This record gives sequence, C-alpha cells and structure tokens, in this order.
Amino acid sequence: MSESTERLRARAHLAMLATEQADPRYAGIERLSTLELARTMNEADASVSAAVAAVLPDVAAAIDAVADRLAKGGRLRYVGAGTAGRMAVMDAAECPPTFSTDPELVKAILAGGKAAEGGAVEGTEDDEAAGAAAMAADGIGPADAVVGLAASGRTPFVVAAVREARRRGALTVGFSCNTGTVLSEAAEHRIEVAVGPEVVAGSTRLKSGTAQKFVLNMISTISMVQLGKVYRNYMVDMRVANSKLAARAVRMIREITGAEPEAAEAALAAAGNRVKTAVVMLELGIGAEEAEARLGRAEGRLAGALTEAAA
Repeated sequence: MSESTERLRARAHLAMLATEQADPRYAGIERLSTLELARTMNEADASVSAAVAAVLPDVAAAIDAVADRLAKGGRLRYVGAGTAGRMAVMDAAECPPTFSTDPELVKAILAGGKAAEGGAVEGTEDDEAAGAAAMAADGIGPADAVVGLAASGRTPFVVAAVREARRRGALTVGFSCNTGTVLSEAAEHRIEVAVGPEVVAGSTRLKSGTAQKFVLNMISTISMVQLGKVYRNYMVDMRVANSKLAARAVRMIREITGAEPEAAEAALAAAGNRVKTAVVMLELGIGAEEAEARLGRAEGRLAGALTEAAA
C-alpha cells in the first residue's frame, strides 16, 4: 500500500470517530449568549462523569495492575501527545509534592518532549519511531507500567510506545475516548471512555480532556492509597515545602492524634517535617527514631505502624 493511500485511509478512519463528529445539538453556538453557551458547555461536561462511570470496572482493573507494579518497585509512565500528554504531565508532576514520591516513580513522556508541554510541536504525534524509541530511552521493562493516552485512540506516537512497552514486558494500559481503538488493541488493559462529540467538533481538549483528568486522578490517587501513602483521607506523605503546607501538616496531625497545636508543631519539627513520623510519635509516646523504625517495618504504612503497637 502506498504512503498516500495509507494516509487517505487514516484520514477516513479519523473522520469516523465519535470525538470528531459535529453534534447537531451544538450547531449555531456562535449565536448563543455567553450565559447560554456556558450552560451548554456545562451540560456537556456533566455527561463525562456518566461516561467514566460506565467503564469503572476497566479503570479499577488497570489501577490494580499498576499499583501491583509500583508496590514491587516498578515505575509508572504516562505517554501522550497534545492535550492528553499535557494532562499526563500535570498529573505526574503532582505526585512528588502530594505523596513524597521519587520524581522518577511517575513521569509523563510527551510527543515532542519538553517543548510540547507549552504548545503544539508539529508532526511529533505522528512519529511512530520516536514513540518506540522513547520506551527504549527510558529503559522500560517488565517491572514498569505504561499508560498510553489518546482521545482518538489512534495517535501513532502513543500506539507505537505502548506496543514497544508491551514487547519489553511492561504492563500496558490504553486509554482513549472512543471505542474499538487501535490503542486498545495494542495494550493489555483498555479504558475507553465514550464521551461522544465535542461542543466544538474535534476539540478534544474539552470533554475528552475532562475525562482524561478524571481517570488520571483515579490512577495516581488510588495507586498511592494502595501503597499506603494516605491514612484515612489524609495525605500523610505530602512534602512540607512551604508555610501553607506546614499549617496543613499540623492540622492533619492534630485531627488524627487530638494533640494541641504546640505539641503537633513540636512533633512535626522533631520528625523532620514527616507527618507520619510525627503521628506515630504522638500516638505511641516515642521518639522520632523509633517511630521511623516502626514505619519501616510497616513498609511506610501509618495504619500498620500504629497497629504493630496494639498487636
């Protein structure tokens, strides 16, 4: 098949995707008032939650598989292009401050590299060789998990990266906003959130982007919950990097232990700004070194460290 024929087939396939269709409900939006258009967009976005809900079993299965790899020392990589890639960059960037993860644990690989984080880098999403090469460059292997994101489910860079990651033995997840996609076929796990046509036809930064944000929130947050980085609903592994976060840390310690403000502040300082250590110190009346040892034996899980004392 010639290159021009292949290109024509790809264009025809793209035109058939639900996310590329022009929904007649949104015809003439340029004639709406600002308030009417805001309501229209809000109603469209409200449908995303139901679309995500419909595939939650697939989301949960993928998360369990990802968390298992992370628990065994593997890494999580998001791979995307354009809006999907930038959503992935944002989600990955929040893991170190929120959960005190090593910056290498969760990272996003974006078609076009760093330059694409702030805008389009033309042609990079079509580069299959670059997608596969990115997996090799990052040393992706059997211990790792790779989540490929593409609203269309056909982005060549992403599909090639997922195929190469799977060839290397990594866990692979294909996350798209259409059904029956090439990306789903390439991956071990599939997440297909059928959001339907966009308010502005083909602008997948809208409902598709919202769906990507929803699911990425679940992947990173639930994985971290399973790794013991959340206690009750407190982000007890967060990095205390400024005065706002220090105040939040003291408040968490007080709410968990019932300690007075001065005691909570002193424990946090003695614990080297580690919330979990401070909580164990206060709850068990022990020093920072012993609290750290208990957490180590509990694999960093606060509940386990506290339960050890009661056992």
